[in-house]
Amino acid sequence: MHYKRILLKLSGEALMGEQQYGIDANRLDEYAEEIKSVIDKGVEVAIVIGGGNIFRGLAGASQGMDRVQGDHMGMLATVINGLALQSALEIKGVQTRLQSAIKINEVAEPFIRRRAIRHLEKGRVVIFGGGTGNPYFTTDSAAVLRAIEIKADVILKGTRVDGIYTSDPEKDKNATKFDSISFNEVLSKGLKVMDTTAFTLSQENELPIVVFDMNTRGNLMKIVSGENIGTVVNV
Repeated sequence: MHYKRILLKLSGEALMGEQQYGIDANRLDEYAEEIKSVIDKGVEVAIVIGGGNIFRGLAGASQGMDRVQGDHMGMLATVINGLALQSALEIKGVQTRLQSAIKINEVAEPFIRRRAIRHLEKGRVVIFGGGTGNPYFTTDSAAVLRAIEIKADVILKGTRVDGIYTSDPEKDKNATKFDSISFNEVLSKGLKVMDTTAFTLSQENELPIVVFDMNTRGNLMKIVSGENIGTVVNV
């Protein structure tokens, strides 16, 4: 395998599938199957998942809700998604641990770095919920932070497009895809990969990011096997 330890970043919206809200059972099952396939090859997998399919703090703030309150609701939404993914993986026989940055001891372990690394070494999937535990930080920032803390080899950002383009490929048919690009080029071209805080943190720690289409079966396995899938952002 090309990577030994990965952090997989999934958006909450991805779990909606064809629905307008919530969690699509078929999509959840597909993701669990993809993750199991790389676990079976000995790859250590940590996951950060968003909560946008349930609630977004920014959306609540735009409607007059207190931003901090809204962000806390968003963090709890990521724990709900983490529980759903944990269940889907365990149905397939994959051992998991859900760790939360917000203390919810009845449903998740608290985030403890050394414990998380030990779980990974034992072949368990570790799902990080609750974001960073702080308002005003996105789950992208949580993904980069956790990846650095557990010394992941790479962040794999699963999206619904197959990489980074010169413009939005869903709106511009002339958009062209990058197979690889540097952090500096992403910034100079004004391309959107992650929010600025997360992206800068990844750049400073020289942690590569691969943006790829998670909804195409087999893509996750191809990436960890070293195939040129998606777009690699590197120093």
